[in-house]
Amino acid sequence: MNCYEIKLQRACKNRHLPPKLLKTPTLIFCSIHTALGLEKKMATVTTQASAAVFRPCSSKTRFLTGSSGKLNREVSIKALPSTSSPASLKVEAKKGEWLPGLASPGYLNGSLPGDNGFDPLGLAEDPENLRWFVQAELVNGRWAMLGVAGMLLPEVFTKIGIINVPAWYDAGKAEYFASSSTLFVIEFILFHYVEIRRWQDIKNPGSVNQDPIFKQYSLPPNEVGYPGGIFNPLNFAPTLEAKEKELANGRLAMLAFLGFVVQHNVTGKGPFENLVQHLSDPWHNTIVQTLRGY
Repeated sequence: MNCYEIKLQRACKNRHLPPKLLKTPTLIFCSIHTALGLEKKMATVTTQASAAVFRPCSSKTRFLTGSSGKLNREVSIKALPSTSSPASLKVEAKKGEWLPGLASPGYLNGSLPGDNGFDPLGLAEDPENLRWFVQAELVNGRWAMLGVAGMLLPEVFTKIGIINVPAWYDAGKAEYFASSSTLFVIEFILFHYVEIRRWQDIKNPGSVNQDPIFKQYSLPPNEVGYPGGIFNPLNFAPTLEAKEKELANGRLAMLAFLGFVVQHNVTGKGPFENLVQHLSDPWHNTIVQTLRGY
């Protein structure tokens, strides 16, 4: 037996091959060659699979394109430096539309706060209308947030015994320091002044920085809808994130106000009383039972 065969036998013993195969050098060589080849192929496949999983990708994948063929949402994968793993992945997605897969109108390009492409009737196609609707939604959302708080909190505080005031739907029956007609005239004059000034600021931004009546008061030259000064006592910066949060809360408050009104017309009760009634028996005090008996 030569040195080559001895080396082959040793290699076969290390790989636990059957003893019969050790007698034939040709079979020994073939077995070792096959085993080494399989190990090499397995190692290659494993390496390629690992590289495919952890390979950084900068390409963008289309997701739910609209009827126009434009890309509504994109997902991009980027590699980030990391000390704990060979490669870290970061997935970034564009902000979603109000209805995934539906292309946004061209005049709603996402530059406005809270713009999710919602305008099914095309009301904001005219730029002048768009400017007006932006301010209208902002102001109505702010009033809705105040209104919902004014409808809900007095009822809650009355129920727990802190104050004793009528519910929002009976507030007009209470006695005030003046008659209802006098209060209406006072409110009309005050709100007329405020709304005219706001309308002038929309038409000509920056024109209301100096008050024509109270000349000692002025506002900083901020953007329309965010006057600052005495209207921003906590000095919050009008960042894009803050604007979007305000719009989201205002939209929710407008829906809540509508829900409070409909709820009272159906049940004759306030929102907090309806909530307490539902929690007392969640399976039987629901909207289904309410509509059945309506």
